[in-house]
Amino acid sequence: MQLNGLHHVTAVSAIIADNLEFYTNILGLRLVKKSVNQDDVSAYHLFYADKLGSPGTDMTFFDWPDMGPNIRGTDSITGTAFRVQSRSALDFWAARLDDFNVTRGRVEIFSGREVLPFEDAEGQQLYLVNDNGYEFEGEIWPHAEIPDEFALRGFYSVLFSVAAIDQLNMILTQLMNFEEITRATWIDQDTEAVIYTTKSGGGPGTEVWVMVQPGLARGRLGAGGTHHVAFRVADFDEQKRWHNHLTQAGLSISGLIDRFWFRSIYFRVSNGILFEIATDGPGFAVDEDPEALGETLVLPPFLEGRREEIEAGLTPIGG
Repeated sequence: MQLNGLHHVTAVSAIIADNLEFYTNILGLRLVKKSVNQDDVSAYHLFYADKLGSPGTDMTFFDWPDMGPNIRGTDSITGTAFRVQSRSALDFWAARLDDFNVTRGRVEIFSGREVLPFEDAEGQQLYLVNDNGYEFEGEIWPHAEIPDEFALRGFYSVLFSVAAIDQLNMILTQLMNFEEITRATWIDQDTEAVIYTTKSGGGPGTEVWVMVQPGLARGRLGAGGTHHVAFRVADFDEQKRWHNHLTQAGLSISGLIDRFWFRSIYFRVSNGILFEIATDGPGFAVDEDPEALGETLVLPPFLEGRREEIEAGLTPIGG
């Protein structure tokens, strides 16, 4: 069995209207689904992706306005890396981020990869990585201020911090069939990073980068932090095989949960790191016209009967 790379990343925002502005108007992603957290219907759940809502392009946010700020530290998901297709694209983004007064670093080299670090207004740690024109299976969402050749092209990697590598290494390589590619120095020049991939040789959308940081205190999830990372499987049958495999290995796994746009299973690999395995389909167009994704509040069928109650508890936002 083999996972097919990253499916989506879910993070936390306390200022969801500003979050919507940043990810759609500044980063140029498409709001492909405006819904609610199915486990907390008082909160929006927004999904940003490419034009099609393709698996591997989807950054999602829970709207928890009363949550305190994220406290960075180890035993946590620490960042999300998107891909662009050239060094020229990185230069374009450095200038664009400056135009919007976005906190950013300079382009750095990490294990042969050109990386531009930046943050959203809540401190969500983000990166752009030059994929050198690697094939992109999705479709760019056009933006008047962002040429297609510079647009974000889904995920490159997700970043984690651990105090010691042994436990996560065992789970990734022995249970989840990741391959360790290499160990390298992270761009801060003081941290060892271990690069893993779901695909032989690695590449955009298949990698996770694990920072080994024994000197850090534990992180605590808050606004500006990442809640969980989801990995791709093709369909429900494959997902069930993964559920059985991980259960037999002794991990505590959630049930098979129908999120309507995809199916999910969840499991913790530590107190601070939550994984999901999600199916590629049926996709975000199953209940909306593909040309109108994200334009209205959409509820899965099992919540539709509560629409009046749910809408009354939400503060209207644009998009």
